[in-house]
Amino acid sequence: MLPLTLAAVGEHNIIKKVGGSPEVKKHLENLGFVAGGAVTIVNSIGGNIIVNVKEARVAISEEMARKIMV
Repeated sequence: MLPLTLAAVGEHNIIKKVGGSPEVKKHLENLGFVAGGAVTIVNSIGGNIIVNVKEARVAISEEMARKIMV
């Protein structure tokens, strides 16, 4: 298991765990980051990443990406 920030661009991953405070977990789940879900990194710009999750593109900060384990 590694944080989403260490995954390679274009790599398809399965989310194993979403961490953080209850508020952060809820926010990430609302964006589509749930355990067992697929996520693909589209691009990484200055530490922030753009991902495809549930057929939508979402940009998240590096801090948030560190809480998503794949």
